[in-house]
Amino acid sequence: MAIDTTSSAQPTGLRDAKKQETRQLISDHATRLFITQGFERTTIAEIATAARVAKKTVTNYFPRKEDLALDHQDAFIASLAHTVADRRPGESALAALRRAFADATAAADPVAGFCGPAFARMIADSPTLSTCLRGLHDLREHALAQALATAVGAPQDDITVRTAAGLLGTVHRILFQRIQDLTLADRPNDEIAETVDTEASLAFDLLEPSLGHYAIV
Repeated sequence: MAIDTTSSAQPTGLRDAKKQETRQLISDHATRLFITQGFERTTIAEIATAARVAKKTVTNYFPRKEDLALDHQDAFIASLAHTVADRRPGESALAALRRAFADATAAADPVAGFCGPAFARMIADSPTLSTCLRGLHDLREHALAQALATAVGAPQDDITVRTAAGLLGTVHRILFQRIQDLTLADRPNDEIAETVDTEASLAFDLLEPSLGHYAIV
């Protein structure tokens, strides 16, 4: 948490709003620098100077440099698990995930991979960010396994749970990369959405025989 220099009598809502403004300011300047000169070559000191804050303020809000670039990571990790936990009555885990992916694609959701050519290129050009992204995919699959285990009342290390999470996670990983590849090819979002929507249907269809009735509410 950043050092709060506001009065202790100041309303909590206002303090929180100012913290969020500072966090967004730092994130925006970091993204601009990462895209302009590359993630690896940009320093925390440069980001602090651009945002007109202390280096300590930057690291208070973003403990790791990667956190400045991938600031949707919490939502990304939790996305599949939340979809399974919130699935509709009578809906399988696969059906819920399939529906949620179609919605995310239609909305060009950044969490699904729609981030724009400059941002996608920044990630692709950075070994650090590419490695970090692979780790986020792993964490997302782990969270999905936890949600599936809860849904079917089985241990998380159950082979069926782990296999289901692996299959579902892999399809989402492949589709995410597909969106990134098409973005790097400078395809517009509407074209990417149309292409990936068709390909996602084919990918999810492959899982229907084994997972079509798995974890139905």
